Amino acid sequence: MMLRRQSLVGYAAPLCETVVDSPEPQGTEVLVRVQRCGVCHSDLHVQDGYFSLGSDKKLDISGGRTLPFTLGHEIAGVIERVGAEASADPGHAVAVFPWIGCGACRACTAGEENLCTAPRHLGIYVDGGYATHVLVPHPRYLLDYALLSASFAASLMCSGLTAYAALKRLVTQGQRSPILLVGMGGVGMMGLALARAMFPYPPIVADIDANKRDAALKAGAASAFDPADPGARKLLLTETGGVLGACDFVGSEPSLQFPQAALARGGKIVITGLLGGTLSMPIAMLPIKAITLEGVLAGTLAEAQELFELARSGKLTPLPISERPLAQAQSALDDLRAGRIVGRVVLMP
Repeated sequence: MMLRRQSLVGYAAPLCETVVDSPEPQGTEVLVRVQRCGVCHSDLHVQDGYFSLGSDKKLDISGGRTLPFTLGHEIAGVIERVGAEASADPGHAVAVFPWIGCGACRACTAGEENLCTAPRHLGIYVDGGYATHVLVPHPRYLLDYALLSASFAASLMCSGLTAYAALKRLVTQGQRSPILLVGMGGVGMMGLALARAMFPYPPIVADIDANKRDAALKAGAASAFDPADPGARKLLLTETGGVLGACDFVGSEPSLQFPQAALARGGKIVITGLLGGTLSMPIAMLPIKAITLEGVLAGTLAEAQELFELARSGKLTPLPISERPLAQAQSALDDLRAGRIVGRVVLMP
């Protein structure tokens, strides 16, 4: 059997199709035939080979991969073959938890494989789901997605999990007043759906794109602001008296400046975005305003299981999803980079 994939053959270069022999699962390994794979903003960073650190500084992430390399970490599919030691049923539909660690470090033994010091994250460090098949090291990383669509289940593995893990850090704030969500891309729209399911108040959103603000309002946001509008901060403060909780799904200097300016005393900002830049604020304001800044990187396997239970409960509205053939992976990345996507694009091998 042959494995077809849209491969990274050089950093900052377009993806192209490569064909290799399909791997034979060994030991506890499971070979999953990919049905859907989401296109995530993190894929752009891997394709570029760096993260922006601001002021023309870059964090090089081009090492540690053998090219051609397969992107894609939002994966749903069907178990096709299993190793001799794998307890899994061929033909079973599953979503794949991609944030796999070494299994031995302090983070992994605490159940936080997403924070592993020697990660084996699918589509990030190990070949992922822009392919007909993906090899998973153990059945414990496979989640039954019964009652959900394959596209929705796939998107839960990063955009959903990242947003869920971030909003769990804002539960106290979200029970007291509406939280502010900055950036209505795929993760932000998922965060909007989750906030509506997890908290008693519909969230406030902010995005520089009018189409994304409109989509958020249609999806149930309480109000929407343009952070580039000079009067937006004052209006938000007038309406709320300052927000107690905010989540920045963009992770840039401008995106973070808006919730910083709108935060009430005792408030908290959770940052998940990786767009890049630097953080600048007077240190004295941290204790004076008693504010908290926290970064979140994806989520744990336990949190993924919690998220799937929430999704199966029917309380979570799927974000807008468009499906494209796997061969259009590069054009999907181009559209994502240009800001032309509302919700999520999911590839179909």
